[in-house]
Amino acid sequence: MTRVAWAAGHSVTVRTRGDGEPALLLAHGAGTDQDHPLIAGLAEAVAAAGATCVTFNYPYTEAGRRRPDRQEKLLECHRAVAEWLRTRHAGPLVLAGRSMGGRMASYLASEGYPAEALVLYAYPLHPAGRPERLRFDHLPHIDVPVLFFQGSRDALSRAELFDRLVRPLPGVRVFDLEGADHSFRVRGLSREDVNDLLAAETVSWMRTVFADPP
Repeated sequence: MTRVAWAAGHSVTVRTRGDGEPALLLAHGAGTDQDHPLIAGLAEAVAAAGATCVTFNYPYTEAGRRRPDRQEKLLECHRAVAEWLRTRHAGPLVLAGRSMGGRMASYLASEGYPAEALVLYAYPLHPAGRPERLRFDHLPHIDVPVLFFQGSRDALSRAELFDRLVRPLPGVRVFDLEGADHSFRVRGLSREDVNDLLAAETVSWMRTVFADPP
């Protein structure tokens, strides 16, 4: 565990798991932090599958607050941790995140942040019950490979909207989790089972993306 400065006089906690290739920078969702089982368990599973996984807290969770920071502050912190990781990891850098963290990662990628790929777990295409408030306009501007993990019962990503708007985008691959809600709860599967599945598919996809050409 270490601390990374994201602004003068301000820093957040960062945890690194594993030492393989590539490196996945995994951001937490709005109602969690990097120590929540959704994030910590997935990070451990990614590391066990052979990659490096780095997690961090956004400033509001670092301070013990529940209300997320404004978007500009979240992005400033996210970018600073990505820069810190890039100076310490020579291999490919993959931006990733669950829900809000994935949304921030996608904004960075759409703005041209030099990551080699993007992994989005339960991307919040719209707020719950508000499908008209789409968070989509920036997604077509992402020009790196993107892997979406999409739950069939996700209340923040209606299947018909996702299938019409997101699934056809160039460079997008979708892993569908039948029966999964926004928190990736699946009847009949434990949290560990789900994390292992997410991690295995993530690492397999990354290795395909970064495979040396024949």
